[in-house]
Amino acid sequence: MERDDIIEYSLDAHHSEEEGRQIRAKIWRVTGLLAIVTAVEVTLGAFWHEWFPQAWHLVKWTFVVLTLVKATYIVMTFMHLGDERRNIRAIILLPYGLFILYLIFIAIWESNHVHWAWEMFQ
Repeated sequence: MERDDIIEYSLDAHHSEEEGRQIRAKIWRVTGLLAIVTAVEVTLGAFWHEWFPQAWHLVKWTFVVLTLVKATYIVMTFMHLGDERRNIRAIILLPYGLFILYLIFIAIWESNHVHWAWEMFQ
């Protein structure tokens, strides 16, 4: 029995072979970039003690920046958010950004309270 409620999306793809090559090239570029960033992160994580023994603060911020670069490329390319209009991207990304800022605020607020409590009871 053949189902008529299943849509075969590959039959609806009407692009030329040249467009297909461009799409595949873009995917390979992004995959290569993500592989390079990941290799830098792994190498930095493995050898930071020998290369930067006094710069742990710099290493942490480097990890944060590289992770944001990877997250941006994954969301924009593989989740197709880069193809959307600017307003749609803002509607999707703004709540996440606000939530991250809220978490940073709570972490700083609570760390100040813990520091105050530690000083109070000593």
